[in-house]
Amino acid sequence: MENFLIVVAGGSASGKTTVVSKMLNSLNPGDVSLISMDNYYKDQSNLSMEERLNTNYDHPDSFDLDLLYEQLKELLEGNSIKEPVYDFKIHSRNQNETITVNPKKVIILEGILPLYDKKIRELASLKIYVESDPDIRFIRRLKRDTAERGRSIDYVINQYLDTVKPMYEKFIRPTKRYADIIIPNDKKHDIALKVILARIKEIIEGK
Repeated sequence: MENFLIVVAGGSASGKTTVVSKMLNSLNPGDVSLISMDNYYKDQSNLSMEERLNTNYDHPDSFDLDLLYEQLKELLEGNSIKEPVYDFKIHSRNQNETITVNPKKVIILEGILPLYDKKIRELASLKIYVESDPDIRFIRRLKRDTAERGRSIDYVINQYLDTVKPMYEKFIRPTKRYADIIIPNDKKHDIALKVILARIKEIIEGK
């Protein structure tokens, strides 16, 4: 059988990772490869730190969508890839590290804008959008970025108001219309997950 791409999209800190984790916990690890769209931010090693800090990371142009598309195609064709690694503390790619991703029956792509690019959308067999209340997303982002990414509270707040929120309204939320399934992550979503997992298992079993 051919490999199968699932796209999980949604705003920053909407709960995509939680949904993907629940999916992974219910599937055989040998059947699933996970790709993080965050690792496909463009390399910025040629820019000063000030320029990197001023990059709009929620705009589609901040991603290397061509590389992402080509590597997804490689996986779907049964070939391994070297996924880049993005270091959020230096705001650029790690030049000394990549992740070897092997093709599996199910490939999951998670990120804020995987439904934005038409070519990537057309590779996907199942498109999921995770939706959450904006206040909840902001609180989650504030906790994550200060604890895990070395950001100050003021930096997170300013970035949210300057780029995250307006880019969500302009670019991310409109991609919801391309989704096959929309999961409201601020409510119980067990039923949606059961439907998704049932479909994935059917595909894995070749039904």
